[in-house]
Amino acid sequence: MSAVSYELKHVCQQSGARYGVVTTPHGAFETPIFMPVGTQATVKTMTPEELKTIGAKIILGNTYHLWMRPGDAIVKKMGGLHRFMHWDRSILTDSGGFQIFSLAKPKDIEEEGVHFRSHIDGSKHFLTPEKSIAIQEALGSDIMMQLDECTPWPAEESYAKESLERTTRWLERAVKAWSQPHKQSLFGIVQGGTYEHLRIQSAKEITSFDLPGYGIGGLSVGEPAELMYAMLEAIMPYMPKDRPRYLMGVGSPDYLVEGSVRGVDMFDCVFPTRLGRNGTALTWDGRVVIRNAPHRESDMPLDPSCDCYVCQNYSRAYLHHLIRSGEILGLRLLSWHNLAFLMQLMEKIRQAIQEDRLLSYRDEFFMRYRV
Repeated sequence: MSAVSYELKHVCQQSGARYGVVTTPHGAFETPIFMPVGTQATVKTMTPEELKTIGAKIILGNTYHLWMRPGDAIVKKMGGLHRFMHWDRSILTDSGGFQIFSLAKPKDIEEEGVHFRSHIDGSKHFLTPEKSIAIQEALGSDIMMQLDECTPWPAEESYAKESLERTTRWLERAVKAWSQPHKQSLFGIVQGGTYEHLRIQSAKEITSFDLPGYGIGGLSVGEPAELMYAMLEAIMPYMPKDRPRYLMGVGSPDYLVEGSVRGVDMFDCVFPTRLGRNGTALTWDGRVVIRNAPHRESDMPLDPSCDCYVCQNYSRAYLHHLIRSGEILGLRLLSWHNLAFLMQLMEKIRQAIQEDRLLSYRDEFFMRYRV
C-alpha cells in the first residue's frame, strides 16, 4: 500500500481544473496547493508555527543542500527531517537534481550519475539515482522525487530527447532502490524540454511506472509563459487522473492561476520569500516595491484586501522603514505576507474549481493583478 494517496473530488466544468485531496503519513491537504520551500530545513525567516497560521500543510526540503550540510546521517540521527525541523505536517524532498545541474557541466553528466563540486567547500561528489533515494530515505520525507536531468532552455531537440530518456532510465533505477513504499512515496518527473512530441513521449514513459504521483520538470526555466502553458496542455491527456500532478519550481501568482486552469495540483517555488527578502510584496493589484519612496509616509497596509497578520498590524511606512534600515523584521514580515497571499490565492482557486467558475475567476484576477 502506498504511503501517499490522491482522491479527485471535483473537476471544474468550466475549465477542467481539479480539486482533490492528497493524504500522506503526516496529514492531508487540499489541491491545488502551493508548497513553501524550506531549502535547508527551514522556510527562510519563518517558524513552523507561523507557517501553520497561514495554512501551510506541506513544505519542501532540498536533498542536495541537506546532504551537503548538515548531512543526511545527522538528520537521520536526530529523528528525521520532521523532528529535526519541528514540523509535524507533510514534507516533500526534491532529488537535488536541479541544484546539481546548475553546478555541473554537461561533460559531468554520465549514465551512472552526475559529478559536481560542493558550492560550500569545492569538494567533489557523485550523485546517482540510488544515492538520491538513499539520502531522501534518511531524511524521512513523505514524498521523494527521482533524480532527473533538468533540461535547460533553450536546448537542441537531440539533447532534450537524450535527456528525457536518461531520466526514464534513472527512474527505473530509483524505483529499484526505493525500499519503503509503505512509509515514503516516490514521484517520477516528466521532462522533454519545450518540444511537444518529446514531452508526450516522456509523459508516457514516466507514467508507465505505477507511482503515487508525478512531477513536471524543466519548465519555468526561462522559456516564454505561453510555451510553458503549451507544454502543460500537451501532456495533460497522458497524465493519470487519479494521481497528483506537481509542476516543479513554479510560484508566481499568474503561473499558479494558469497552471491550475490546466490541471496542475501542486506547485512550489522560492519566489515569495526571495521577493520578500528583496523588499517586494505581492498584492491583489500586483507587486509593491515597499522600499520605494512613495511608501515612506503611507499609513495603509501592504494590501487592504489581505487579512494576514502583517496587513492587520503594520503600515507601509513602517515596512518601508524596516527595509531601508536593513532590519531583519522587515524581511520576515514581507516573506510572511507573500506566503500568506499565495495561500489565500490557492484557497480562492480551490473554491472557484468547486463552484465550476475557474475561468471566470481567472478573468477577475487578471483584471486587478498586474504582472
